[in-house]
Amino acid sequence: MAEEETTNTSDTSTASETDAASAPMTSAQLAEEAAKAAEQKQNGADSTGSINEIYFSNGNRLLTLPGSALAVNDDTRRLLALFSDGRFLVVESHKFDGRVLSFEVLARKKKMAISKPTYVSQNELNAIYSIGERAQAAEEVSSDTELDQLQMQKDFVNVVSQAAAKKVSDIHVVVADSTVIMFRVNGMMHVEMEYGKEWGESFVRAAFASADISDSNYAQNEFQGAQKLGSTPLRGSKGKLMLPHNVLAIRLQFNPIAFGSQYLVMRLLYADDNPDGSGDLAALGFGEFEEELFYRLRAVPVGMSIVAGPTGSGKSTTLQRNMIKLLQEKNYELNLLTVEDPPEYPIPGARQMPVTNANTEEEKAEQFTKALSAALRSDPDVIMVGEIRALAAAQLTFQGALSGHGMWSTLHANSAPAILNRFRDMGVETFKLLDPELIKGLISQRLFRKLCPHCRMSVKERQNDPSFQRLRTALGDFGVENTFVRGPGCKFCGGTGVKGRMCVPEIILPDATFLELMIKGETRKAIDYWTSDLNGRTLKEAAMERMLKGFIDLDEVERWCGLLDQRPSY
Repeated sequence: MAEEETTNTSDTSTASETDAASAPMTSAQLAEEAAKAAEQKQNGADSTGSINEIYFSNGNRLLTLPGSALAVNDDTRRLLALFSDGRFLVVESHKFDGRVLSFEVLARKKKMAISKPTYVSQNELNAIYSIGERAQAAEEVSSDTELDQLQMQKDFVNVVSQAAAKKVSDIHVVVADSTVIMFRVNGMMHVEMEYGKEWGESFVRAAFASADISDSNYAQNEFQGAQKLGSTPLRGSKGKLMLPHNVLAIRLQFNPIAFGSQYLVMRLLYADDNPDGSGDLAALGFGEFEEELFYRLRAVPVGMSIVAGPTGSGKSTTLQRNMIKLLQEKNYELNLLTVEDPPEYPIPGARQMPVTNANTEEEKAEQFTKALSAALRSDPDVIMVGEIRALAAAQLTFQGALSGHGMWSTLHANSAPAILNRFRDMGVETFKLLDPELIKGLISQRLFRKLCPHCRMSVKERQNDPSFQRLRTALGDFGVENTFVRGPGCKFCGGTGVKGRMCVPEIILPDATFLELMIKGETRKAIDYWTSDLNGRTLKEAAMERMLKGFIDLDEVERWCGLLDQRPSY
């Protein structure tokens, strides 16, 4: 039967030609036609057009479908073909690892029912994919230049996909005499790839060409755009190229550097950082003590709470989770507005206002101030300010608190007490910094690398290390018996000894005495008062608690908080 159908399809003189061509071609038939085309090509004949016509007119599509009825995983990756009769074509060896073609969008639209797979030879599958790839290239591009551009976009997608698989926070691309691509994983930089200079220059162009600049802020040396993903194809790829489904957006920062070099940093924002849209702080690493303090801050209807930390310390995520939790606790019976540059993560129930159309830092500050002023005039109950960068935004944030609103924001500061010093340096009036009715919460946090629970080792195995002696002096035998160090690495952590990061905060709910001591410059007295009279806990103390629970090791504590036998410096 298959032979008869094949004969009819290839017969150009019979009356049944139209019926045979319009019917879905079976996998065996297409494989046979593919083999013929490959043979014709070897003999010098160009059969791409005719085979392409047969291929597309019958609705046959190629794709890789993760999560489908026939599972595809990283260890046993299979390139599959799905035909209009709903059958998968799978190479007999199950080890075919060719290039993934971008027919996914077309296949998803067809929503074809999946039936039992059909096994073919690798040569047959190779031939089919060869035809499909040539046909796709012919459709997508009209010149060699466009083909080169498309290939660079594919390289861009490939780099981002590799980074997303490792949950990389930032991709660094340095283009000099050669191109070096570095990944920041769990807070640490690693050289991942090296290419030529020309490739790097093309990669940077492809990154900007792929971004959606419709809602972005950019300047000659800066581009902060959000490439919305999931259902939106890469700009300029004609609907074919999609980034990983778990990547929500990419923020690009371009910096020209000395000697004609280029430096591109790409911040990856992941949709699955908060997959259920919950305000779960425990998942970030917060303990019961910190969760209780955050609850008290959310319960206060007015005043301002500030989350501080360096770049990449998780401030925005903490703020987002708290806003989600606030809305849930208030049964969504309040008006929560956000002013962000740009919005990073969705907050269900909030009105998120982006800051756009700014070409310089001065314009950006002006637009941000206008957006915050507009938010204050929009009948808010609570306003979340993405980041306070300048005096104008700080003054408006204080104004919101003074007028009876709840205000939440982030700030770059080294510690929770240092938030007050940063405001003073910006020019905020002293009387505002002395008012505990205005300043409700001062929070600082860091992201600590978590030990892999599968390969971590007892600290006793490092008895010759000076840190071991410091630990014994500070904590006695209890500390030695109950703490761990990074292990040699295993399959669960990719050989690194660490698996993920956890947030470690310090939180101050200040009173008038604490604020007065800080403004007077008596920082040490203020810290002692906070830890004793207000039952506060410094970042080092919070980190040591997690060390004694086996989550992090002494090296990580001392990396962020200083030597164990030193008092915290503020």
